[in-house]
Amino acid sequence: MLAIMSQWLTLSRAAHLLGISRVALQKRIREGELPSFDGMVAADDLQRTWPELDLNESGSFEKTRAIREDAFAKRLRERVLPTQETLAQRLFVQGQELAELQRTLTRYHTLFEALEVRLAAEPAPAGGELLRLLDEGLAQALAAPAPGNDMAALDAMLRVMSAHVTVKPSGREFFVEGSETLLKAALRAGLAPNYGCGNGNCGLCKARVVSGEARTVAPSDYRFSEAEKAQNHVLMCSCTALSSDLVLEVLEAGAPEDIPEQRIVAKVRRIDALTADVIRVHLQTPRSNRLRFLAGQRVTLGIRAGVRDGSDVHGEFPVASCPCDDRNLIFHISRGDHRAASTDFSRRVFEDRIKVADDVSVWGPWGRFVLEKASARPLVFIALDDGFAPINSLIEHAIAVDAAESITLYWASEQAGGQYLPNQCRAWAAALDEFSYRPLAVDELAAALAADSALPLSDVYLAGAAEVVEPLAAALLAAGVPPAQLHVEGL
Repeated sequence: MLAIMSQWLTLSRAAHLLGISRVALQKRIREGELPSFDGMVAADDLQRTWPELDLNESGSFEKTRAIREDAFAKRLRERVLPTQETLAQRLFVQGQELAELQRTLTRYHTLFEALEVRLAAEPAPAGGELLRLLDEGLAQALAAPAPGNDMAALDAMLRVMSAHVTVKPSGREFFVEGSETLLKAALRAGLAPNYGCGNGNCGLCKARVVSGEARTVAPSDYRFSEAEKAQNHVLMCSCTALSSDLVLEVLEAGAPEDIPEQRIVAKVRRIDALTADVIRVHLQTPRSNRLRFLAGQRVTLGIRAGVRDGSDVHGEFPVASCPCDDRNLIFHISRGDHRAASTDFSRRVFEDRIKVADDVSVWGPWGRFVLEKASARPLVFIALDDGFAPINSLIEHAIAVDAAESITLYWASEQAGGQYLPNQCRAWAAALDEFSYRPLAVDELAAALAADSALPLSDVYLAGAAEVVEPLAAALLAAGVPPAQLHVEGL
């Protein structure tokens, strides 16, 4: 009877509720610490496994969310409530679920009453013993709240505040906060849906609602065909989730070749000197023309004729930011860029010849230095000096998609203190139990990697100057890292 009364949650909802990664939750299940059934966990089992959780503060969730947003060099977004209509709809759905639960309990009650009558008519001692067990079981189930009730109540609140979306056919899941659009929520969660303008004109972000309800929250000029209307298509960039649970059929990019080549003119929003030799350049694309790319890819940046001195200068650089914020593109520009094709562009940045509000052309994306989508192996990232730029993008994406059992970052530098974003790396390690950060000198790296017995069982991503990473990649292969699990980006 206790099992009947317990509330069952999907792994995604349970992880969202606890403020931990889904992978960490799955690890507890594999180790036998947390029971599960058919991809679900019981609320009272969660309460028993995490007895220290303070449901009044939900601190772990807030801490992780704040660290993720702040460390990713993004402004802390204001968490707005869903609209009044959305709240009313979700409360109505919960009311329907409660009514159905009450009907189910009524049917159980009727069944038990019938059993009680039948058992009372049975001869003792068998009938009397079963009747006693039935009475004791009912008394135990109804006498006090189940230990998971607090957890179930918090889940009920979160179901009103944030909608759960399942994507078909991939099975990926994400949550919609407040009244943000489905596209924004999907990108924030690390998904790669097909889209173009992002403002309701091109129709590339069409998705079919399989179950649940979506609601338009932004204007759109796209016109659906009668067939698309009949099949319940919506634009992800213009709609939010109205129901607490929504299932969408969505086209997703699975490989670099699925991302089209794009040309965009962005504006310089900010320029920050991270060290004397590294400058962070923040570009922002127009609202109507965003850049689609996969984490770890590169683009070509160019200053067009007529800007400052009238000459064209180009350079190829990895995007250091996550695709989850496609309008804001971050680049780490090094003073001593060793690539001849990028030297002139880097020099202009350091000579203060690129200013805030200048136009910069963005052409791309390029490269295959991206996460293996189907792999659930531990992730090991090895950055050599400014090779951290594409690694930063990959790490932010890996955290967003919540797919790896663990993440280890080795960041080696030729100069003492050459890790130019140490606070960000330490923040990841402090906020995420499965994250490990090891800053090293270049001459310490080989010994550290040789002592890491987990490397052959991991997906390894290595980035840095080509003349340095190539011999290191050969050493990793010789140490037993399978070629299919080693990904190298020579800059």
